[in-house]
Formats: sequence, C-alpha cells, structure tokens
Amino acid sequence: MQDEFNDPLWRQIISGAQMLFVAFGALVLMPLITGLDPNVALFTAGLGTLLFQIVTRRQVPVFLASSFAFITPIILAKGQFGLAATMGGVMAAGFVYTFLGFAVKIKGTGFIDRLLPPVVIGPVIISIGLAMAPIAAHMAMGRAEDGTELIHYQTAMLISMPALLTTLIVAVFGKGIFRLVPIIAGVLVGFGMAFYFGVVDTAKIAAAPWFALPHFTAPEFNWQAILFIVPVALAPAIEHIGGVIAVGSVTGRNYLKNPGLHRTLFGDGIATTAAGLLGGPPNTTYAEVTGAVMLTKNYNPKIMTWAAIFAISLAFIGKFGALLQSIPVPVMGGILCLLFGSIAAVGMNTLIRHQVDLSEARNLVIVSVTLVFGIGGVLIGTGMGPEDFGLKGIALCAIVAIALNLILPGNDSWKKKKGDEPII
Repeated sequence: MQDEFNDPLWRQIISGAQMLFVAFGALVLMPLITGLDPNVALFTAGLGTLLFQIVTRRQVPVFLASSFAFITPIILAKGQFGLAATMGGVMAAGFVYTFLGFAVKIKGTGFIDRLLPPVVIGPVIISIGLAMAPIAAHMAMGRAEDGTELIHYQTAMLISMPALLTTLIVAVFGKGIFRLVPIIAGVLVGFGMAFYFGVVDTAKIAAAPWFALPHFTAPEFNWQAILFIVPVALAPAIEHIGGVIAVGSVTGRNYLKNPGLHRTLFGDGIATTAAGLLGGPPNTTYAEVTGAVMLTKNYNPKIMTWAAIFAISLAFIGKFGALLQSIPVPVMGGILCLLFGSIAAVGMNTLIRHQVDLSEARNLVIVSVTLVFGIGGVLIGTGMGPEDFGLKGIALCAIVAIALNLILPGNDSWKKKKGDEPII
C-alpha cells in the first residue's frame, strides 16, 4: 500500500510537525487536568502511535494521544488508590481494547452492536461530559475541586473567560488549519492574561533543566482501582471505532476490513497498556488530526510516524514540561467549559443520529437510570476506601447501561429506526 505515497522526506517531516501541532492542545491538556506529567503524556502518545502503526502495518493515518473520557476516573482513582494503582487500572483498560480486538477477530463485529448499541453509548458519553462539568466550573473560577480558592475569583474570571472566548471564536470562525487548533489559541491567550496578572510561576521554569527524563511511574495492580477504571474503556472503544470510520471516509478506504477492526482495536489496546506501564494517560484516536488529514489531503501514514517522533523528542525537554505545568488553573478551566460540554453533546448526537426513540419504555429506562447513576453520585458497595469495594460514577453507569440493555426485552429495537443498520 505504501508504494502509492511518494512524498519527499522533507514534506513528510513538515506534515508530521503540523499534525502534532494540531493534536498538541488536547494531548497535554488531559494530563495537566489530571495531575499527570505532560512530558510522559507526550512520550506515551508518540510511543503509542508507533505501536499502533506496527500492529496495523502502518496503513491508517491516525495519531493516538490522551483520552478525555478517562479524566474523571483518573482524578478520582488517584485520590483514592494512588497514582501507581491508577496506572494499573489504565493498563487493564488497554487489555479491554485488546480483548475486544480478539473478539472481533473471532466473532465479527455483530456482538459489539448488541453489547454497545447507541442507547447504551449515548448516555454514558453524556455522563462523562456532565460529570466533569463541576470540575470545569471550579477551575474557571480559580478554585480547587473542594472549593478552596487558588486564585482570586475576579482575577481567575479575567483569565478563564478570555481563554474560553478565544477557543470559541477560533473553533467557529477559524479558517484552514487554524480552525483545528482552538485549544492552543485559547491556552495562549489565557496564559498571556495570567502572565499579565502575575499568577504564572516563572521560578519553576527557570529552575528546570533543558533536558531531562520524563517522570515515568511504574504501575501496581489493585483490583478496586481496576474495577473502577475498566468500565470506562467501553465508551472510548466506540470512540475509537468512530474515529477509524471517520478517517476511512476521508481517505476513501475501509480500514474496518483492511487492516481490520481487530487490528486497530488491538493497536489502541497495546498503546494504552504501554501508557499505563509508564505513567501516561490512556490513548485514543484524535478527531483533530483526522480533520487535518481531510484539510491537507495528505493521507500518507508516514507523516504520523514523524508526528510520533516529534512528540517523543519534546518529552525530553525539561523546561518545556515545566512551562506546561506552570499554566494556571483558570486557563484550563475556561477551555474545559467548552470541552466537557462538547463531550456531552457527542453523546446526545449519538442518540439523535441513530434515532433512539425515548418514547419506548426500555430506551427511556436505560437512558434515565444511566444518567442519574453517572452524574448523581450513586454508590453501590461498601465504600471507596482502600479496603472497601464500591462502584460509582462513570464506571457504575457503564455497567448498569450494558446490563439493562441485555436484560430488558427488545435489545435490537433501535435497528428498526435505521433499517437494521449496525453501529459500525
């Protein structure tokens, strides 16, 4: 397949740098929100993309990086079980992708349609977005999650709102490649405002070495942390399938058949497992990069190899990581007001696009219970301490949605609205 791509090496390198630029804002924002090392995230994004290319024989032009679906579970798991145990849960989430890949290879894609139809995926994705809304609001107002003031309210709002407004303007009115980098634009404006108000800690940037190893973290396996994080992997698995379909529609190729959905899922699983092994966030395919592929009409998968190489190289620049970690909370909070809402909107669009009829009792029950369990803080178990077992939040609502869909009669009724069209 690669013989048809005869781009000069210099053009591949420039295109690779451009792809990383497009992905960069979301790539580093996720670890900054969750308290992970952004340099590790850069390294694991590059490594994960290279592993994905090996598994898929470098046939799919996608870039893998930090998944926003795991933000809330990682924040909560870190507080309850520690970073190492959380990374063990991330590795287990990678095993879920790997298992799905093997299952698709053996049974085909039909079982995914039955296990994860739109009536399940939609409300789970909505819950992921809305459950994180309070985090965005607190950060935009300069507060910690418990309400503790980190930056004076008025100063925080004068930082977060221009960052949000810039992100909105670039996303809606931007032209060409600039329309694909609203997060970077918002961060730059917000960081400039923060610097003006004197809330940027420049001492840490000055003290950081130019070159340094990323702060890798070895995982440990805690079954409570694993059960807490693993169910969340189901929604990004569908996000991955949608991403592969999207890039296939852009390039005019059916990647579900060649190299095959089983290979792309397996590649994503290996990438996420490798990230957890080193202390990085779970990986997923990036829609921004797919948009850049469509805009530039450069379908050569080799450019993603160069994007991965650039990401790995940046991971060893110590001052760069210190600069990223110096971005004040309100800057990220302003942008997250849009991003978390966007995640919820994707879930609503899933229900709308597949014409899920909420006048049907089973659909209404699944969506309603899933949303309340996911957003309302329902806890099933004895507690969330290190010696207790319990499920809550996204993990709980994902399991409940799947169980209700399998138990309630008529679990293929949604297909009637789409002429028996499967989700993938």
